[in-house]
Amino acid sequence: MDITVRLADKQDARTLADMRFAFTAEDKELDQSEEAKERFCREFLAQEELFSTDNRWLIWVAEVDGEIVSHIYLQRINKVIRPERKPQQFYWMTNVYTKPAFRAKGIGGQLLRVVNNWLDLHEAEFTIVWPSDEGRIVYERNGYNTLNDPMARYREEL
Repeated sequence: MDITVRLADKQDARTLADMRFAFTAEDKELDQSEEAKERFCREFLAQEELFSTDNRWLIWVAEVDGEIVSHIYLQRINKVIRPERKPQQFYWMTNVYTKPAFRAKGIGGQLLRVVNNWLDLHEAEFTIVWPSDEGRIVYERNGYNTLNDPMARYREEL
């Protein structure tokens, strides 16, 4: 199996939209009609910031024999600068997904290792991810720890 890990580009947008729809459909009751899928894909493709040149979003993909089968989205968050310190940034990792037929083959782990190496190279102060129960062990194997200090405020459902 030939695995290639790379940054996604605008040409990958439709495939990523299809995968995002499939990812959501695995966890939620979702109208899976072609009309609903096409409506979602149009909305996804309209998100220009995902593929802008400011690198606020980085989308990493793993391909097997030329097919995108896994992805990780990173959103860069710049911290407010401090005196006498180099500007810092951290990343929010989200939308981590591997197509069902390619799970448990080491592809997601390989993708995560490449992303972690990139984060180290770019001196990310830290990276946050909210793993699924199934994915938790992969993150732990790759240096992620459970935190107890963060707090969050959630908006109540409308």
